[in-house]
Amino acid sequence: MKTAVMRVLWLGLLGGLMGCPSATEEIVKPDPVPTSIEAKAEVETKAEIEAIKYPATRAEDVKDVIHGVEVRDPYRWLEDVKSEEVKGWMKAQDDLTRAHLAGLPGRDRLVARLKELYYVDTLSAPSRRGERYFYQRRHADKEKAVIYWRQGEEGEERVLLDPNAMSAERGENISLGVWEPTLDGLRVAYTLKANNADEATLYVMEVATGAVSEVDVIEGAKYASPSWTPKGDGFYYTWLPIDPAIPTAERPGFAEVRFHKLGTDPTKDPVIHEKLGDPRKFLSADLSRDGKWLFVYKWNGWTSVEITFRSVAARKPGFAPFFNSTDAQASVIAWEDHFYILTNEGAPRWRVYRTRASKPGREAWVPIVEQRDDVVIDGMQIVGGRLVLNNLKNAASTLEVRELDGKLVREVPLPGIGATSGMTGNPEDDAAYFSFTSFTTPWQIYRTSIKSGQSTLWAEVKIPVDATPYKVEQVWYTSKDGTKVSMFIVQRADAPKDGSTPFLLYGYGGFQVNMKPFFSSGLFPWLEAGGGYAVPNLRGGAEYGEQWHQDGMVLKKQNVFDDFIAASRFLIDGGYTAPERLAIRGGSNGGLLVGAAMTQAPELFGAVICGVPLLDMVRYHLFGSGKTWISEYGSADDEAQFKALYAYSPYHQVKPGVAYPAVLFMTSDTDDRVDPLHARKMAAAVQALSSGDQPVLLRIQAQAGHGGSDLVKERVEESADMYAFLMSLFGMNQEP
Repeated sequence: MKTAVMRVLWLGLLGGLMGCPSATEEIVKPDPVPTSIEAKAEVETKAEIEAIKYPATRAEDVKDVIHGVEVRDPYRWLEDVKSEEVKGWMKAQDDLTRAHLAGLPGRDRLVARLKELYYVDTLSAPSRRGERYFYQRRHADKEKAVIYWRQGEEGEERVLLDPNAMSAERGENISLGVWEPTLDGLRVAYTLKANNADEATLYVMEVATGAVSEVDVIEGAKYASPSWTPKGDGFYYTWLPIDPAIPTAERPGFAEVRFHKLGTDPTKDPVIHEKLGDPRKFLSADLSRDGKWLFVYKWNGWTSVEITFRSVAARKPGFAPFFNSTDAQASVIAWEDHFYILTNEGAPRWRVYRTRASKPGREAWVPIVEQRDDVVIDGMQIVGGRLVLNNLKNAASTLEVRELDGKLVREVPLPGIGATSGMTGNPEDDAAYFSFTSFTTPWQIYRTSIKSGQSTLWAEVKIPVDATPYKVEQVWYTSKDGTKVSMFIVQRADAPKDGSTPFLLYGYGGFQVNMKPFFSSGLFPWLEAGGGYAVPNLRGGAEYGEQWHQDGMVLKKQNVFDDFIAASRFLIDGGYTAPERLAIRGGSNGGLLVGAAMTQAPELFGAVICGVPLLDMVRYHLFGSGKTWISEYGSADDEAQFKALYAYSPYHQVKPGVAYPAVLFMTSDTDDRVDPLHARKMAAAVQALSSGDQPVLLRIQAQAGHGGSDLVKERVEESADMYAFLMSLFGMNQEP
C-alpha cells in the first residue's frame, strides 16, 4: 500500500484522527464565555431552570494576545488532568451523562440488539510465512480478537497471541498492537499497549513454543513497526525515548531508526538513522523482502516525504538519496533487482515507475502505469510475481492485476460497488486473498489465483441482519465554492422524501482518509428504527487524488466544513430529512468537523455526536501528537495560519445566545493521541453559553485510548448510549 509505512502513525478513528470569516477577512474577537461576576451569575441562574443540572464550572479571565488578536481561554484550567479539581469535574460530568443516558427509553433493547451484532465470529485472510499460516479470529464469546497460526494450510489451529488471556493474567486491560512474523514463521514481534492507548512495548515470541524472550523487550515502541531480516535474526524499527523530561508533543522529533539483533540488550541497539529533531516529522524504515535494501522514510506529515536508501551488504555508513519532494509523496517496493515506485509527484491521482536497483537515479525511472482521469491509485503490492493495484473510482474500490512492466492483465471482479483493502499474499505465491464489503454486505474474503484469475469465496462474516429493505445511492451535490462533491446515502427503499426520516450524517475530511462504502454492523439498529445514513467524500480525503486532499488542509480547511454543511443542506432541501431530525457524527479529525459545523450552522442540526475531537485549534499543537499534524492544519505560530485556525476553531467560536443542538461529547480517559482536554473545554463552553434547552453531555470512556476501548462489551455500551441519545431526541425509540 502507498501508506503502508505510515500505518502506525494515524490508526482511525477510524474508524475516527471539519460560514465563518476567511483568513483574509477581519477577525472578530469573540467572547466565548462569560468572565464577569454578573455573567457567571446569569449562567448559574440559567442552569438552575434547565432540566439537566450541569456540574458547576468556573470560568477564568485567561487570555493571550496572538499576532495582535486577543484570544480568550476561560477553561484553560481544564487542561490539567492531574489536578484534583479537574478529576472531580470529569467524574461529575461523566456521572451526570451516564445517569441521563441510562434512563433513556429503549436503551436496554438497543444493548440486546447490539450484542447480537457485535458478538460474532470473524476471520481474517491468512498470511503465509515459511510453512506456517497466520491469521486473526474474533470469537462470538470473547472480548478481543485472537491471533492464530497453523503448520501448513490445513494444520491444527493454535493460539499465538490472546490479549483476552493476557489481560486476565495481568489483571489489567492489555491491548495488542502490531504483530509481524519472521519470513520463516519461526518468531513473531508484537507490541502490547495498556487500555488501547498508542504507547507500546515490543516483545518477541517463539511461535512453536509460545516462549517470550526476556531479553528482547523494547520500550518506546509507539511507532516501532518492526521490519525483519530474511534470516529472522533481527529487525529494524523506529524507537521513541520514554524520558518523562521530554514533553509529549516533542517526542516525535527524538525518534530514531535502530536495529535490534535478537538476544542482545535493546538499550544498546545501534542507531541506523539519527533523530530528525523536528516533532512535525515521522521517521520509519523498511527492509526489502530479500534483505538487500534498507529504505528510510522521513515523512513531513501527510504531504511530502524524503526517501533515502542503502545496500545492506555494502555495510557502508550513511544513506543515498532516492526521492525528495516538498509537496509530494512516494513509496517503494524492491523486488528481483528492481524498484517499483508509487508517487503523486506531478500526478495527484498517482502513477507507478520502475527502475533497476543498479540505476536508482531519477533519470532512469520508467513510468509503467500512468496517471488516469477516472481512477486514483490507492495502493500497490507485488503478489504472485505481478503488480496489484488497489484503485478508487468514484470513491469505491477496483482491483487490477498487471505484469511487472505495467501491462494490464485483468481487473479483478468484485461482487459489487464497495471497498477492498487490497491483496494479501507473497510476491512468490500464486495464491492470494482479498476482502470485499459494502454498506449492505458484511466482510467477505475471497481466495484467488494471480495466474488464472479464478476466485472463490473463502470466508464471510455472518451478521444477523436483513439488508434487503435498504438501498444505497451515490449522489453529487454542490459545495459553497461550486465544487461537486459525492455522497453515499443508505436508507429504506420505500423511505419518503418529505423530511420525516431521521438521518445520521457521518464525515471525516482529512489526512487522505477515504470514506469508502464499508459495512458497519452497528449501523443497523439505526436503520431498523427507520433512520437514514449518509457519508460524503469531503475534501481533505483523497478519494479524488492528492489535490482533493490539499484543497481541504491548512489555509483551505474551511472547504471541508463547507462541503459538510452543503451535504446537510442537500439532505434537507432534497426532502431526505429536516434540520430537527438531522444528526451529525465524527471522531478525531471528524470530531473537529462536527464541532466546526455545529458552531457555523447550528440551525441545521438536531444533534451532534462528537468523538475524541480536536476543538481548540489555537493550542492543539502543544498536546499529545499535535505537532505531527501541523502540515495538515497549520500552527498558530504562523500569522496567516493562526487567522485561519482561529476563524474556525470550534472552542473559540462558541457564542452566547445561540441555541446549539443537543451534543454528546465522547472521549477516552487515556487518549494519548488527541488530548481529551479538547472535549472538556468545549463541553464547558457549550453548557455555559447555549441559549437552548437541549442536553450537552460529556461521556468519558475509562481505560480506553484514541480508538476507544477494544472490548466488545464497551463498544456495545458506547453504541447503545449514542443511539439512545439520538432516538430519544428524535422520538424514534419509545417503549411500547
